[in-house]
Amino acid sequence: MKKILVLCAITLVAVTMVVWWAVAKPNRFGTFTSAPKADVVRLIADPKSFLGKTVEIEGTVADQCTAMGCYFFFRAGKDILRVDLQEVAMKAPMMNGRAARVEGQMVPYNGGYQFYASAVEFE
Repeated sequence: MKKILVLCAITLVAVTMVVWWAVAKPNRFGTFTSAPKADVVRLIADPKSFLGKTVEIEGTVADQCTAMGCYFFFRAGKDILRVDLQEVAMKAPMMNGRAARVEGQMVPYNGGYQFYASAVEFE
């Protein structure tokens, strides 16, 4: 009987931890609309051709804002693309080094361009 109670307690703790982790750290923000996929390298090389067009991109999160998580960068070699999350996840969880899928549009930013997210999903 004692073994059964211990096993039940361990199972309860494990299930509670899995549920807490799933709820405490959401990994999807905003609504994806099945936009066409684009390559980060192409967005960086020719941002003007993507202005006003909603596309989906994928990459690895780098240098995420440490204050609130409201932006991060995708790297393509030596080039970087700033991804702004303010509309969908002003306080996104810290995901440096993790893969992300983002949907949004290129917009002018500080004399250059950035990717303005309408949806983001972290793996």
